[in-house]
Amino acid sequence: KKEFIEDIRKALYASKIVSYAQGFMLLREAANKYGWNLNYGGIALMWRGGCIIRSVFLGEIKKAFDKDPELTNLLTADFFKNAVHNAQKGWRNTVATAAR
Repeated sequence: KKEFIEDIRKALYASKIVSYAQGFMLLREAANKYGWNLNYGGIALMWRGGCIIRSVFLGEIKKAFDKDPELTNLLTADFFKNAVHNAQKGWRNTVATAAR
């Protein structure tokens, strides 16, 4: 039971990361379409500081965009790539269990 609870925790964590990656990809597409000049790292800090969205890894998002301002997908940044890789087994186990 403890192992499955940990699998669920990892699945949720990986899912949150993917959701943020998708959200920032959508922001980048909107910026391209409408000619906006967005500061993606600044957006992450703003959310962390004064919004209902206060995820622990928003600081890591800021670091990723500071390192590569042209980053097109958070999942290619080292922190997020490693986090999803480390959570993948638990994520797969959770989905497989739900599908049974």
